[in-house]
Amino acid sequence: MSAVPQDTLMAYADGQLPADEIEAVEAFLAANPDAAAEVALWRRQTDAIATLFAPVAAEPVPARLRPRRLAAEIASHRNRSLGWAAAAVVLVGLGLGVGWFARPLFEPAPGASTVLIADAVNAHNVFIAENRHAVEVPASDGEHLTTWLSNRLATPLDAPDLSAEGFTLVGGRLLPGTHDIGGRAAQLMYESPASERVTVYVTAALPEGQPAYQFANYDGAEAFYWANARITCTVVGTLPPERMKALSQAVYRQLTEGDVTAARPYRG
Repeated sequence: MSAVPQDTLMAYADGQLPADEIEAVEAFLAANPDAAAEVALWRRQTDAIATLFAPVAAEPVPARLRPRRLAAEIASHRNRSLGWAAAAVVLVGLGLGVGWFARPLFEPAPGASTVLIADAVNAHNVFIAENRHAVEVPASDGEHLTTWLSNRLATPLDAPDLSAEGFTLVGGRLLPGTHDIGGRAAQLMYESPASERVTVYVTAALPEGQPAYQFANYDGAEAFYWANARITCTVVGTLPPERMKALSQAVYRQLTEGDVTAARPYRG
């Protein structure tokens, strides 16, 4: 015999079950001693309550205590609680969202060097993996390359010769740069016989034009950055630090040779 719902058993214990259902419930209880014991316990509890509170039990049940009204109020409270909980979740979500998107208003903006190093490393990681499209203008058209990039950056730019360090120029390309320093950047790519690649990322000078020097390890690459009153430059690669330092010093010397704006030689 299938199980009888608890509500039906409770109605039976309270003497409120319709007559046509009683026989089926009694048959179920006869076959299920545990359920029968639970129903007997309910009846004893009911009898005890009736004995203790007989005078009150004889009074009509106030409307505010009627089961249907109580059930409706419980459901209303539950829905209201869920509504408040949902509203709280929404408000917390909005607060977190506003806080997240408002971070630029309250957090200090990253320094120019940090932005330029990140841009240089990102561009390096994108293009060193390319074969056919590693550069926009090849080294075989070197004169056009340097003239074109110099014009776009509005500052003279020569491609450093890194043959003494074992690297030859592959070529270069023009990239979008930071808006407040002209919005353009040049990338020169160099390669060794072992197919190791390094890039030189150059932009026009920062607005303040002050000398700056910085080394960073960013996104798995070594970056040597400097700035003067004419350009900013970031040399990026994944070579051992000593080799990166030698390459960076060679680039620095050649790009600042005869440049009166270079405050001092770069020493890494």
